[in-house]
Amino acid sequence: MAAAPESAAYLPPLSWSTVFSQWSIEPVAVVLTVWVVGLYLLGVRTLRARGDRWPVGRTISFVGVGMGSFYLVTGSGFAAYDSALLSVHMAQHMVLAMLVPMALALGAPVTLALRTLPSTPRRWLLAVLHSRVARVLSFPPLTFVLYITTPWALYFSGWYRASVESSYVHEMTHVHMVLVGALFFWPLLGIDPVPGRVAYPFRLLMSMLTLPFHAFLGVTIMGQTTLIGGDWYPRLHDGPMGTWLPDPLDDQHLAGGLLWGSGDLVGLAFFGVLFTQWVRSSMKEAAREDRRLDLLEAREARAAAQASAAHASAAGESGAPDSEAGAPRDVRTDTIAP
Repeated sequence: MAAAPESAAYLPPLSWSTVFSQWSIEPVAVVLTVWVVGLYLLGVRTLRARGDRWPVGRTISFVGVGMGSFYLVTGSGFAAYDSALLSVHMAQHMVLAMLVPMALALGAPVTLALRTLPSTPRRWLLAVLHSRVARVLSFPPLTFVLYITTPWALYFSGWYRASVESSYVHEMTHVHMVLVGALFFWPLLGIDPVPGRVAYPFRLLMSMLTLPFHAFLGVTIMGQTTLIGGDWYPRLHDGPMGTWLPDPLDDQHLAGGLLWGSGDLVGLAFFGVLFTQWVRSSMKEAAREDRRLDLLEAREARAAAQASAAHASAAGESGAPDSEAGAPRDVRTDTIAP
């Protein structure tokens, strides 16, 4: 990525066709996508080879939605236009920070790894999951703070300008967004056996608390008169794309609206997923409790029946007539004639 915006390669006006026709290959994204998808599919194949089942929905969520979305926004027109339009950059970051981590977590890759890894690597993975570092990094209040402060630090510091000027910082920012989102969403979804899982009411509270922060950040960006990225976007107008690029401030207001709207939309969807999980978990727990009570009642009924049978048997034995002592006597009395 060039340091001078005026020298940026010409891109045609943004449209749905150019989003899928203008590709910008990022080496880190390509290698990471191929490596992660390959390992996941290898794990699924290992399970099926030994006769075990793995839900197709989890594979679709992880490979199709999670890694597919990751590669789409880091390799398609999203990547090509992300340095030309703040609104595209914002949409890209929302996908990386919210949609991708949630879809990856729903794919349960940790569970898959624990079921397919050999004994030694499995012990290593369990040691990592149970380590103090993992417990600290997955501590819900800490992950919440990291999640809500990352976009503020990105858009209101020199970090954003560095990300559009340096391809390395740009790619590492993408990885950072996914990791922070994963640390926040993974324990809250609670599908994998990772540390940091809490009760469902607290999970719902955490998900709802993200909504006002997204809204406040979006409104703040929409109301800004200072351009994010400094003179980066105005200088793009001096280059070949100046004929079609929108006013930088107007595009910045659009970016704030995207953050507000998409953040609340995805946040509400996440709340719905958590609430559905809670209902299903409660129903399963109620069913288990009913089975336990039925089993306990059946045992008590059998014990009562056995006790009643034993009591009846004992009563029958104690009340049986003695053949010798209890037999009536046949006493004959001689009648004496007067």
